[in-house]
This record gives sequence, structure tokens and C-alpha cells, in this order.
Amino acid sequence: MTIRINLALQGGGAHGAFTWGVLDRLLEEPDLEIAGISGTSAGALNGAAVKSGLIEGGPEAARDKLDWLWGQIGALDDIALPDWMRAWLPAPGVVSQSVQNSLPFLWGESVGRMMSPYAWGPFYQNPLERIVERFDFDRVCAHEPPAFFVCATQVRDGKVRVFREHRISTQSILASACLPTLFQAVELEDPETGNTEAFWDGGYTGNPALFPLFDKGLPDDIVVININPLHRETLPVTPPEIQNRINEISFNSSLLRELRAIDFVQRLLDEGKLDEGAMKRPLIHMIADDGLMNALSVATKLVPVPSVIAQLKEAGRRAAGSFLRDHKADLNQRQTADLRAMFG
Repeated sequence: MTIRINLALQGGGAHGAFTWGVLDRLLEEPDLEIAGISGTSAGALNGAAVKSGLIEGGPEAARDKLDWLWGQIGALDDIALPDWMRAWLPAPGVVSQSVQNSLPFLWGESVGRMMSPYAWGPFYQNPLERIVERFDFDRVCAHEPPAFFVCATQVRDGKVRVFREHRISTQSILASACLPTLFQAVELEDPETGNTEAFWDGGYTGNPALFPLFDKGLPDDIVVININPLHRETLPVTPPEIQNRINEISFNSSLLRELRAIDFVQRLLDEGKLDEGAMKRPLIHMIADDGLMNALSVATKLVPVPSVIAQLKEAGRRAAGSFLRDHKADLNQRQTADLRAMFG
């Protein structure tokens, strides 16, 4: 029997390689059908690769598209390292801390805090554009399933915008991944007003947005693939640690608000205060590796290190494999994320 699910793909820069690994493993399951995808930033890139691949040639083509995407991001044709080499690699957290403490990264961080991306004038270029413009947008924008939603933040009103079907373009995906301290705002047609507006990273308002997946034609199950850790035990004390945690909190806040609203509706339904069927009851599942993400710094979000990307992919595959082992039978049956415990 086919198990239909939706995917909610968080943004997190090059740490989105973890999502690559999760998707790679999920696409191996012959009875899983991806019905809807909502993605922000790196999640939007991953989602575009999956959608175009599924339409082109099914799950194997989708896996190939993801391999191509992350080969481009890692600036290598093939970042799948052999087992003997992987065994000798330092832990991703060690590499991440080394990059964060390197003089070039510290210098770049300092310059970035003092200099606007608009100061580059005619020399400005978004490095992601050369990758994104190579997607097959006839397939990315197709009406055929899976439904695909890209989230960005409209700068003037600070609200989330969702791009779908013909609204999805190179510019809307770049807008979804537009960190304003690094990139100039992306200007394109607002899907709600039709006016030309400036957009920033969707993570500020929907990382990713879940509400597009509430459509009646889509299944109840939403599998959230987390990149930004929800919980950190250690108090951040250095400037980079403090800034990293501020970013994690702000980029998780929109997701937590939607999850709290889902929990609230579920409580009303359980208590009989809402009639069953009056509102959709999403079933939330989560795939994450907070232990690994706690060990990483913001440096390897911004600087794609091939060895870390490869290790993140493997970690994503392991996390997805564990989820399938423990919870595949729950899909289309019951929720596995404990929202009651999360929100008390």
C-alpha cells in the first residue's frame, strides 16, 4: 500500500546537506509517495531538485538531481567519499570549529558586519544564481505532483510569501535563500499583490511554512526535516556562539509558532470543542540529529566544506533510516512528534 507524505524542508545553508541525506534515503522506499513539499532556503533548493527529478524519471532521477545540486554547492563533481577515506576524516564539529576560528573566516565575518552587500556595486554577484538557473523550471513549476511551495519574506511588510507552480523561478528560490547581511534583496513580483517587491530569506517568517501543506488534497502527514537545533544545553558565551544561537532561535521561531497552533487545534479536537473534520488534523513527524547540529558552528553553514557536506549527507541517511525503522508503520496512522511535551 502506498504511504503518502508531505515534506517540510528547513533552511540552514550548507547544513542542508543533512536534508539531502534524509531525502536520498526516503527516495529508496518504493511505497513512499511524496505528495507535497514546502521548502525554505536550502530546503527550497532541495525541494526543487526532488520535484524536477521525480517528474523527469522518478525517485532515482530525484536522487541524481540531489547529487548534482550538492556537487555544485560543494564545488566538486562527486563528493561521495570512499569508506576508507571517510574513516580518517575529522568529526564535522572539529572541522566546523576550525573554519570558524580561521583568520579568513574571522576577517570575512568582520567585514560582513561592517559592509552592506550593496557596497559592492557592479561587482556584486549572488553565487547561488549560477546553480539555481540551471534547474529545469518546466518541471519545477509543473502542476503535476508533488505540490511544491517556496517560502520567502517580503521586506516591506515582514510577512511570509509562498510561491507555487508558475510563480516559482530562479529569482523566487534566490529570494528564499537571501540572507540580507550577505546578499542584496531579490526583487520580483509579489504573488499576493502583483507588485514588484523586495524579498529576504524565508527563514524569518516560515522555516518552512507548514500551512500550504494543509490543503485538502494533500495527506495529513507532514515530515519536518530539522537542520537548526531546537535545543542547546550549552550556554553560548563567545560572540560567534551567541550570534549563531540568535540565528537558530529566530529561524526556528516561525516553525515553532505553527507547531504550537497545530497542537492547540489537536487539543480542541481531542476535547470535543471542535467537531472532527472542522479543521484539518496534521500528523507531525520530525527527522533531526540535534547532537550533530549542536557540534557544528555557523561557519560550515556559510562555507561549504566538501568533507562536512559528505558527512552531513551520511548523517541524514542514518537519521532517516532510524526514523523509518521506528516509525514507518506510524505514517498515515498516528503522529510521532510529541507536541504536547514540546509545548507543555
